[in-house]
Amino acid sequence: MVASSEGVRLTELSTGAGCACKLPLEKLDDLFSSFREGLAPASDDLLVGALDGDDAAVLRLDAERALVLTTDFFTPIVDDPYDWGRVAAANSLSDVYAMGGRPLIAVNLTAWPGEVLPIRLLNDVLRGGADLAATAGCEVVGGHTIDDAVPKYGMAVLGIAHPERLLAIDRLRPGDHLVLTKPLGTGVITTALKNGAADDAVVRAAVDSMTTLNAAASEVALAAGVRAATDITGFGLAGHLHRMLRASGAAAELYAGSVPLLPDALELAARFVPGGTRTNMAYLAPTVDVDSDVPHDLAVLLHDAQTSGGLLLAVPGDPAPLVAALAARGIDASVIGEVVEGQPGRVRIRGGAATR
Repeated sequence: MVASSEGVRLTELSTGAGCACKLPLEKLDDLFSSFREGLAPASDDLLVGALDGDDAAVLRLDAERALVLTTDFFTPIVDDPYDWGRVAAANSLSDVYAMGGRPLIAVNLTAWPGEVLPIRLLNDVLRGGADLAATAGCEVVGGHTIDDAVPKYGMAVLGIAHPERLLAIDRLRPGDHLVLTKPLGTGVITTALKNGAADDAVVRAAVDSMTTLNAAASEVALAAGVRAATDITGFGLAGHLHRMLRASGAAAELYAGSVPLLPDALELAARFVPGGTRTNMAYLAPTVDVDSDVPHDLAVLLHDAQTSGGLLLAVPGDPAPLVAALAARGIDASVIGEVVEGQPGRVRIRGGAATR
C-alpha cells in the first residue's frame, strides 16, 4: 500500500506490528482476577458486564430494548489515512454486531502527534471513519482528541438490541457447528506491509475484508436462531474460540483445512508473524492441541492477531441453511469445526477439512 499523500508512512509510527494490539490474554486474565470483586453488576438490568468477558456491555431498558456499549481504538495498521479510519470504524462497530445489536451513534477517540503529522491527515482518518459508519446507519456525533507521540484512532459506539435475542460467548453447546464469516490473515499481511514486503493487491484484499461490516452476518445469524457468537480480533481465532469454550464449559475441534485465508497469507506467515500472534501462541499452547499433520504456518494463522475479523458463530443442527443464507447476502462463510464434550476451553486443531 502506498504512503499517504503527505509522503508519510503511518505504519512506521505504530508501536504495534500488524494487529489491533489488545492486551495479551494472559495479562487480561490477570487484570480481571485482580479486581473481580469490584465488577459485580449493580443492577439485574445489566445483562452483560465486565465479569462476562464478552464483546460489549448490554443494559436492558425494557422488555423490547437493550443498549449495547463498546469501544476500540488502535495505532495505524495501513499507510492510507482514509483506509485506516475505515478499518478502525468497522472494527469498533463490530462488537455491537457480535452481540446481535445495531449501532446507533458513535464518538471518535483520537490521539495525534500534532507537531509530527499534518492535521490534514487526521481529517482523512476521521472522514474515513465517518464514511464507514454512515454505511452502517450510525451517526458520528463528535469525540475527543489528545496530543500523543503515537497516533491512535477508534470509536466508542452505542447500539441497540433485543434483550431476549442477544448473541453471547457463553452459549456454546456440544454438537454446535462452528461457522466463520471472514478469512484470516490480516495480522501477517499488515505486518508484512509495515516491513515493505506486501503487494498492493494483497493489502487491498485485506483492507476490503477489514472494512466489510459484520452487519449482514449478524442479521442472518439472529434470523437463524444462533445464540452464541464472537468477532475475531486480537486474540486470533484460537484465542477467541478458547474464551467462548471456557465461558460455556465445552471443548471444540477445528479443521485447519476448512479455515478460509486471505490471499498470500499462508506464504507471508512463514516470514512475518506479529508480536500479538506469537503471544497468542505461547499463552494458548497448554490448551490448544495442534495435530502433527497441520502445517506450522497454517497453525500460525489460526492464532493470528486479527483486526476487524469476521464473526465466529456456533450453529445448532445443520449449518447448511445458515451458510446458504449468508451466501445470499454475499458472505462466503465456512464451516470450520464443531463443539464437543471435553475440558472447558480445550481446542484441538486437526488437519484436513470439516465433513460438512
